[in-house]
Amino acid sequence: MTSVPTAPDFGTAQVRRARYAIMAVFTVHGAVTGSFATRVPWIQDHASVSAGQLGLALAFPAIGASLAMPLASRVSHRFGARTALRGLLALWTLSLVLPALAPNLLTLCAALFVYGASAGMSDVAMNALGVEVENRLDKSIMSGLHGMWSVGALIGSTAGTVAAHTGADARLHHTVAALALTVLGLIACRGVLDLHSEPDQEPPPRFTLPPKSALVIGAVGFCAVFAEGASLDWSAIYLRDTLGSSAGVAAASTTAFALMMAVARLAGDRVVDRFGAVRTVRAGGVLATAGGLLVVTAPNTALALSGFGLIGLGVAVAVPLAFAAAGRSGDNPSRAIAGVATITYTSGLIAPSAIGALAEATSLLVSFGLVTALAFGLVLGAGVMRGGDRKAAEGDAPRAGALGSPAGS
Repeated sequence: MTSVPTAPDFGTAQVRRARYAIMAVFTVHGAVTGSFATRVPWIQDHASVSAGQLGLALAFPAIGASLAMPLASRVSHRFGARTALRGLLALWTLSLVLPALAPNLLTLCAALFVYGASAGMSDVAMNALGVEVENRLDKSIMSGLHGMWSVGALIGSTAGTVAAHTGADARLHHTVAALALTVLGLIACRGVLDLHSEPDQEPPPRFTLPPKSALVIGAVGFCAVFAEGASLDWSAIYLRDTLGSSAGVAAASTTAFALMMAVARLAGDRVVDRFGAVRTVRAGGVLATAGGLLVVTAPNTALALSGFGLIGLGVAVAVPLAFAAAGRSGDNPSRAIAGVATITYTSGLIAPSAIGALAEATSLLVSFGLVTALAFGLVLGAGVMRGGDRKAAEGDAPRAGALGSPAGS
């Protein structure tokens, strides 16, 4: 996550409008991911790559993102948060076209490198603005924002499922989707907070080590995002290759997963207010573990689809709560949030390639056994999420914002 430039105070109505605008941005971002995930089997066949080669190619988004994410801070510092987000989001939506055009492993790796770089930079920029809006409203909205990302992923995956079922060429499908999402993204960015750096403000550092508190919280987030990334990119292939499902039914697994993620995240703030962050994450871990067990033992497609749905339901709120916990940990909330963001985001990017490598060495069944084990990590590590419970934080020092300044400043 990037540091958001400072800005004059905004009126309440303007901040509320900015909340809806950033919700739309999250939706567009998620729609790109959903559109891509459902056509991974088509892309694999078009590029003529094996499961292991696909896993190698899917490592390149992680490489691209890790190299490009620090640049998001610099772009925001130079051009302002709104202009930076507008440009970075457009790069991300347009990059959707590239993987489907790749005819071989080499070009697929290059396409996914650009895809990951643009994904990482736009993700950093929009999350930073989301945290800033949350701080100015002085109430939790991050679960809802991530919920809208899942809604976008659901929309994108639903369209992808229809396209896969009808046998549509992914090159045409992704070109149309990219153009539509680019237009919607540019419109949404018009309403986000227009934040600018002070003229004499130093550019943000290229790299800073996260505090120890972020490493512990990030470990739990790592487990959740690994399960999410693996399920999004490999569920369709798992159903096709392991259970012999048709292309349309296999693509529906991504839709089921995204649907459960969206429902859980949209309801997440209310659930946390009632039961607390620790109980919510622990219960989610139980559901995700049960879902993973169902996937690896399912004798038919229907049960496996239910298992993927349970995984999505179980891991949904862990990441928003990790950001909340990081924001209340240690003496430097800004560094903690950035550290957790780096750990969780990297997890999502390396998960697909790790699953592919393990599948090549053993089988996809074993790969999702690993996903199940990591899901159980949420049950074991839920205690570190205590800072994500707003009630638990009452009486503490004023909550720090994304810049390390008091909320609402």
